[in-house]
Amino acid sequence: MALSLFQNPTFLKLKPQPSTATTPRWGYVRVRCGGPRSHRTPLVKGRILSIEAIQAIQTLKRLHRTNPPNLSSLVSNTLTRLIKSDLLATLRELLRQQHCTIALRVFSTLRSEYGADLSLYAEIISALAAAAAAAEMTDHVDRLILDLEAENEEIKCDDHKGLASLIKAVVAARSRESTVRIYGLMKKSGYGSVTEPDEYVVKVLVNGLKSFGEEALAKELQHE
Repeated sequence: MALSLFQNPTFLKLKPQPSTATTPRWGYVRVRCGGPRSHRTPLVKGRILSIEAIQAIQTLKRLHRTNPPNLSSLVSNTLTRLIKSDLLATLRELLRQQHCTIALRVFSTLRSEYGADLSLYAEIISALAAAAAAAEMTDHVDRLILDLEAENEEIKCDDHKGLASLIKAVVAARSRESTVRIYGLMKKSGYGSVTEPDEYVVKVLVNGLKSFGEEALAKELQHE
């Protein structure tokens, strides 16, 4: 038996395995956008941008650099051609590259076309806090919260995670005005009466108000 095995070894040959190479996704490429590399945050593993998003980023950066007379209309034309997912990807990549001024333009279009949740506001404010000079950054943060108030006249209080993230981002950006404004929006929106308060949200806001010396408002919030 053993002798026959060695005389007829053909059955021991391995069958060729099918190729495991995957068909390339022609509509997407890995991120290769330029920018101030020494200050960029790491690229998220596996993150890709569509060709449309990459082209929009390149166009926006070129327009911002050359600053043509019809800048606003050119930026608008570039952005309105993008679907929501590409707008979001463009926004986040510009924030990662710390092109905050251009990113705010993208966010304005995204907000007007599709709206924006509190978590996205928090994400942008955190990026601004990491990239911009203190005074300039605070102005941008205050403007964003003013826009949030003007567009909605209230705040989505049942989004506990987004609300807590927004408060933490604003406090980290050292914006006393926006922290107090968020508390006012929460009261106007029925937080604690219409909406059941969340213990963690209250804790974050109380600590934030106290950090700005707003002891009376912090006690008022705890009492309510």
